[in-house]
Amino acid sequence: MQADLTKARGGQIPAPDRRTTDPEDARPWESLGPRQIDLEEWRRFETSVGEILTAFGLDLATPGTAATPQRFLKALYDATAGYEGDPQLLTAFPTECRGGPDCRISQIVEGPISFYALCEHHALPFHGVAYVGYVAHEQIIGISKLTRLVRLFARRFTVQERLGQQIADTLVDLLQPHGVAVRLEAEHLCTQMRGVREEQSKTVTTFWRGTFDDEAEMRREFLSEAGIHG
Repeated sequence: MQADLTKARGGQIPAPDRRTTDPEDARPWESLGPRQIDLEEWRRFETSVGEILTAFGLDLATPGTAATPQRFLKALYDATAGYEGDPQLLTAFPTECRGGPDCRISQIVEGPISFYALCEHHALPFHGVAYVGYVAHEQIIGISKLTRLVRLFARRFTVQERLGQQIADTLVDLLQPHGVAVRLEAEHLCTQMRGVREEQSKTVTTFWRGTFDDEAEMRREFLSEAGIHG
């Protein structure tokens, strides 16, 4: 399995100076603090993963599975790349403040934003969509940055409740808006593959800040824009 690690890696295995194995994720604002993993330590991880997979029944002596421990570690490393990012590097822009004396304007809603995360309880995936809305005050943020913000926090070991709180609270800190709303809908493999095996279940969480917490009409408008009625 480790006869030719350098060749097998093809320059893609994380080294001390490597931030992610996926080139599409190498955006500067998302890679503020690259994780440091010593190459020898990485090799030890590969050996341990191989031992576990073998004990559980996987035959690593086939062409299709010989590199599975390496691929597993690469995938896990990329799936947790959110630890390297800093949401404070997102750029905010001044709004034109045409909504009255307090600069209040209509809410901005983005979604569905797909996300994939790893549950910190079982390290199994949960995945779904997010809807994010806010009512601007003096600052706005690029629409694409809302997607990046969701995925920054999703690419960590987490739970759905914390994920929504982090998205909402970060937007409050960045923009000081009149209000923020976040809705997450996700399926959890830890309940579908094991335990009670709820194959059709979906977990929904909502988070309100500012005007969304105070005004029922604002919440109804957000949910309507997110396609939720009733």
